[in-house]
Amino acid sequence: MAQEFILARQNGRTIPREDKIFGISSRAKAAIAKKGADAVVNATIGALLDDDGNLIVLDSVNEVFHQLEPNDYAEYAPIGGGASFREGVQKAAFGSHVPEGFIEAVATPGGTGSLRNVMSNYSCPGDQILTSNWHWAPYNTIAGEIGRSIAVFELFDEERRFNAASFADQCARLLQRQSSLVIILNTPAHNPTGYSLTLQDWDAVIDTLCEEAKQGRPIALVIDAAYIDFAGDEEEYRRFLPKLNRLPENVLPIIAYSLSKTYTLYGGRCGAMICVAKTPEIAAEFRRVCEFSSRGTWSNSARFGQVILSRIYDDPALLARVDEERAGYRDMLLARGRAFSEAAEEAGLSIVPFDAGFFVSVPCDDPDAVSRELEKEDIFLVPLKLGLRVSVASISEAKCRRLPAAIKAAMDRL
Repeated sequence: MAQEFILARQNGRTIPREDKIFGISSRAKAAIAKKGADAVVNATIGALLDDDGNLIVLDSVNEVFHQLEPNDYAEYAPIGGGASFREGVQKAAFGSHVPEGFIEAVATPGGTGSLRNVMSNYSCPGDQILTSNWHWAPYNTIAGEIGRSIAVFELFDEERRFNAASFADQCARLLQRQSSLVIILNTPAHNPTGYSLTLQDWDAVIDTLCEEAKQGRPIALVIDAAYIDFAGDEEEYRRFLPKLNRLPENVLPIIAYSLSKTYTLYGGRCGAMICVAKTPEIAAEFRRVCEFSSRGTWSNSARFGQVILSRIYDDPALLARVDEERAGYRDMLLARGRAFSEAAEEAGLSIVPFDAGFFVSVPCDDPDAVSRELEKEDIFLVPLKLGLRVSVASISEAKCRRLPAAIKAAMDRL
């Protein structure tokens, strides 16, 4: 086979010629430009759009943005984030369900930066990072870039419930081979399935980690909570957080929190990684090593998103406006997800168990072939390893109701 690279080195990575999601999205946009938005279903975009396909930006957040002075966005931010931001982002992440322990927050460029820093500091080169078999594909890219790889457990059992046995088996297997373990659980409103771990699911996860922790090896549990505020009632979907109190000292929970979805600041690349440690020494170590990694990759995170969040949490009336405005859009998103689920049942289309969020997933044997077949009808979805990802965040409720029958027909043709 001819060498694909001229001067660059592959270094064990699989580097595609084109990002799959952005490539399909580009074709969808070209179809819209040619045929009009009504004739095309572009369900590829991981951002909340209105029924006309326009990006939704919270007016309350936009007002704060336009009130910024040059120093609010042009000056360097501290590597770990400003003090008011680190305080505010903890309130944003935990709500009224603050776990017990010593908490530290470090600013990152979105949730992606959190994942990168955890892998770099809480695993070793060559290690496998554990997540579910249905997962956000860039986990593989992030891991591969720093010499790690992804291992998976089966997210669902035969009864379409959280597969606690598979999770436990994979934790045990990896801890027999590795000196440490990083676990990523994307919940609530999991990307790409929309599943949210129940309180009972969390009990099973905590039980497993308490058992495996008896070996004394360090475990980092990353909760990728990018979609938490579009899952449903903010407090209800944070009820799992106090369960983290049961974890022993050598299991470190880390919340990967992003402002992209919650505050519609996708391009701001602002987020934070927040640890809940059992000792002040572990918390201080977390901040030190993660700030060190930040300095060696992106250096400082963007300042303006940090300032916006700080101002929102310094002003109770403004915070109430933001929450109220987001709730309206969340209701719209939940209605779209219910519409898709109901239409899928009517069409006889099997979908992965869905609760809430930006995406629904459809299992199928040849996702790429089904995706190509649907593109002939100007329907653009994202093919994954195990099925198709549908962004209900980016299409209208009417399109959500029409789409399942079209997917089922395409699968039947193939």
